[in-house]
Amino acid sequence: MNDPQRPDPSTDPDLLRESDFRPNQPESLPPYNNPVNQAKKSAADPTNAPGWERATLEKLAFAALNEQKATRRWKTFVRLAWLGFFVALVWMLLHRGTPASDATVPHTAVVEIKGEIAAGADASAEFVNAALRAAFEDDGAKAVVLLINSPGGSPVQAGMMNDEILRLKAKHKKPVYAVVEETCASAAYYIAVSADKIYVDKASIVGSIGVLMDGFGFTGLMDKLGVERRLLTAGENKGFLDPFSPQNEKQRVFAQAMLDQIHQQFIAVVKAGRGKRLKETPEMFSGLFWSGQQAVELGLADQLGNLDYVAREVVKTDEIIDYTRRDNVAERLAKKFGAAMGEGAMKAFKAIPALR
Repeated sequence: MNDPQRPDPSTDPDLLRESDFRPNQPESLPPYNNPVNQAKKSAADPTNAPGWERATLEKLAFAALNEQKATRRWKTFVRLAWLGFFVALVWMLLHRGTPASDATVPHTAVVEIKGEIAAGADASAEFVNAALRAAFEDDGAKAVVLLINSPGGSPVQAGMMNDEILRLKAKHKKPVYAVVEETCASAAYYIAVSADKIYVDKASIVGSIGVLMDGFGFTGLMDKLGVERRLLTAGENKGFLDPFSPQNEKQRVFAQAMLDQIHQQFIAVVKAGRGKRLKETPEMFSGLFWSGQQAVELGLADQLGNLDYVAREVVKTDEIIDYTRRDNVAERLAKKFGAAMGEGAMKAFKAIPALR
């Protein structure tokens, strides 16, 4: 029986419960405070191992050495690659000769004259004459064929080639034939007449025996725009044929006389080369050009034929070897490099007043 005067411990906070006098029970530790787990972590951590600082430094040092070795190997490779490139470049520049042929094999030697005839071009006296010398000096070459497809160009370059062909013919006693493809005009025909015979296609363009000097005059346009030309010269004719100044009659007459003289030189070369085969007409040396069939009728060419026909029927050998000298890859790269250097030099000189 409960005593109504006795207080209830469960409702009176000032009274202690029986459970308060029980001994303390051990509580479970969290995993990170567990001694077993801490021991495992300590064993797995490399920084707790003895001498770990030395091992780490050694690894870093070896890694740095390997990286340096790889860098040195790459630099060596790049340098060797550049060295190989320049060696190949020099070799190709020094061995840009014409194709070699077996001296015991009879063949027809071909030298192409294509495009504009000018200094520095493929159809320049430098390249063509070098190819001609190689062709004539080859004992296997029974004849030399000039394969021509050119609208003309420099009379100076053409004259140099004409002279060299005549010299080589006299020295090596080999026949020379000119074979015209599409065009053989002006300076190209100047070269062709040095051949013993000229072969053309019936539709080829042949002739244009003349000389020209062209330009423009801007004085009228400058007057309309209100532009004044200020030209200072030392010498009465230093501004000869200046396109921004009025034409001087005295200078015009002088230029015309010079053109007439070069024209007469051209005519003399044609007559010397073609001789009695030439059937002269009033228009022949006027600068006109004719078809291949008309050229044969006028004596400007000998007969119709192409390269294969000449090699097979005239030279009597089907073997054809091209001696033409052309720019190879190395030379094109060298020219581009030289052009870039020249452009930089020109930019530097543009700041200086020009003296011509």
